[in-house]
Amino acid sequence: MHRFFILSVILAGAAVVAPVTMSADDHHERRYYDKEHRDYHAWNDHEDRAYRIYLGEQHRDYRDFARINADQRRDYFRWRHEHPDNVIFKVEIR
Repeated sequence: MHRFFILSVILAGAAVVAPVTMSADDHHERRYYDKEHRDYHAWNDHEDRAYRIYLGEQHRDYRDFARINADQRRDYFRWRHEHPDNVIFKVEIR
């Protein structure tokens, strides 16, 4: 009976903790440091969209930003500072 109680407590604890840990990953935003400009770039959907535009202009295939080398990141950050949001994402005014 004692073993059953311990097992049920462990399973109940896992059931409570699992959704919390899974939802924490959903809201996590990576940040990458730009040494040249001494700032951070928060990697989110908006930044990923800009990165895809950059790749299109450079005629490169998509590679996950976390997997590219430091020289490629530096090139992207240079481009990104030359292309602020208001240049890349033109908003239509109606």
